[in-house]
Amino acid sequence: MTDRHDHSDIAGLEAFRAFRAEMNERLIGSGHLGLKRFLALDGQAYQDGALDGRAKEMLGLVASLVLRCDDCVTYHLERCVGLGVTREECLEVFNVGLVVGGSIVIPHLRRALRTLDALLAERTPAD
Repeated sequence: MTDRHDHSDIAGLEAFRAFRAEMNERLIGSGHLGLKRFLALDGQAYQDGALDGRAKEMLGLVASLVLRCDDCVTYHLERCVGLGVTREECLEVFNVGLVVGGSIVIPHLRRALRTLDALLAERTPAD
């Protein structure tokens, strides 16, 4: 069974997506107004504005690396790849996260790179 924190392959990514979707529904369905408001605010923060959504997702990825939240890193990597951020651009973002967060970010960069490669492989079907 794939650990829901291992997002390094298609099965791990699918498990992450399913868990996130299920738990977000449960949080929203809990009836707690504060939780519902925060989740709505979080979604709105990444919409196009003075900065486009692509730039905002890259900022979210840096913040997630610095905060060392692997689930958050996976989410923002998935959004970045979906918005056309290239592998090279992601590596630049990883570098900013490392400079801001310091060497404690390195284990998360390792997992982030593995996840990024899985996401890119998923988007590029094998011949």
